[in-house]
Amino acid sequence: MLILGLESATAQVGCAIGGHEGVLASAHSARGRRHAENLTPSIEFVCRQARVELKDISCVAVDHGPGLFTGLRVGVASGKAIATALRVPMIGVSSLDLLAFNTRYAGRRLVAVIDARRGEVFWAAYQPVPGGVQRVTEPDVCTPDELDAELLAMPGEKLLVGDGAVRYASLFADRTDVEVGGGDQMYPSARALVQLAHAQALREEWVRPTEIELLYLRKPDAEINWSTREAR
Repeated sequence: MLILGLESATAQVGCAIGGHEGVLASAHSARGRRHAENLTPSIEFVCRQARVELKDISCVAVDHGPGLFTGLRVGVASGKAIATALRVPMIGVSSLDLLAFNTRYAGRRLVAVIDARRGEVFWAAYQPVPGGVQRVTEPDVCTPDELDAELLAMPGEKLLVGDGAVRYASLFADRTDVEVGGGDQMYPSARALVQLAHAQALREEWVRPTEIELLYLRKPDAEINWSTREAR
């Protein structure tokens, strides 16, 4: 089984191909949120690197959020189009799950934090378990100060990962129980998406393209701006 993974929930866009042999090829880029321009060439690139053709794909996995509205729409819409054309099923994985999975060997509680813009973050907490991570809180959206209060109530040491954690790192600088990870831990990974999707595919936990639902946690910016104008 070959899985094509498309990840576009944040400022970074990525794709990967893999299956029973692991991840065969991947590509990631962050160029000014040009998701639509970057995604198609990235798919063509990973197909060439993996030495497979798009028609060989047997499942399409997408990051279904939470994340930036425009980026999510680009990735999920592309995934649905490919899956529909190939007549293959789809798998949706949370962007927060992908962040946490990348740091599953940290040996402490993990908190995935994505910059939601407008002074808010998307977040969820996880604990390491054999072979991966287990989510211990539901995905939520809040202000950085509210997240700081949530962290105070959590026992033990915490590792914060994601671009939201990096953006508001100064807020946690004086905390001895909190560490902020950067570098490769800033964005969800298409490689992690393929790995998690492959485990779900083995359990036949897939859906039809029309059944993929996005996890927004709040209204798109355009709707909020329009509501604000109406209120004025």
